[in-house]
Amino acid sequence: MGKLFVIDGTDGSGKQTQFEKITDRLKKEGKEIRVVSFPNYESESSSLVKMYLGGRFGENAKDISPYIASTFYAADRYATYKTEYEEYYKNGGIILADRYTTGNMVHQAGKIKDIKEREKFLEWLWDFEFNLYGLPVPTKAFFLNMPTEYAIKLMENRENKITHEDKKDIHERDANHLKDAYEAACSLVDKYDWYEVKCVKNGEIRSIEDIHEEIYSELIKYIE
Repeated sequence: MGKLFVIDGTDGSGKQTQFEKITDRLKKEGKEIRVVSFPNYESESSSLVKMYLGGRFGENAKDISPYIASTFYAADRYATYKTEYEEYYKNGGIILADRYTTGNMVHQAGKIKDIKEREKFLEWLWDFEFNLYGLPVPTKAFFLNMPTEYAIKLMENRENKITHEDKKDIHERDANHLKDAYEAACSLVDKYDWYEVKCVKNGEIRSIEDIHEEIYSELIKYIE
């Protein structure tokens, strides 16, 4: 089997930027890797995710059950795995993912306040994606810890990734959802042994390059 590395975090944490920098660096160094982004907006498999984030099932993220919403994302991951990188992974290939099951663990678990109910959901999610769907378990997940108040400011002028318009999706425009997702994520770092990258130090957002160097220095240990 191959190796799967995930870069994840709440909205506005800089995931895509760091994902692209790591991808470029590894390729320039001659490392053979394949990359994938979730949701896979280039594929029709993300249709239900687009409908969900676009507010077609409800304008408030918490109106949609975390179990139901999770099935949209999981199906997209399954379709992408089966059609784009299963054989490569099983033959020992290295996959770099921009978001993964970790995204459901953060955004959907954050909808559940009761700790026991949240644990029940997380157990279900793990079984659903990794056992039932047979998706690869990440070799290592990197969590970009960007506190919500900083993330919201960073997203102010960012376009919607689905529509490319100014209007945010139902996650991005809901400050309470973002806060709950962030708090859920912080509580899961130790549970799943994620590598936590603290994006703010002494009240200031660290530079993109500084964060990149930290991620690279840890990730390369698993490749070399």
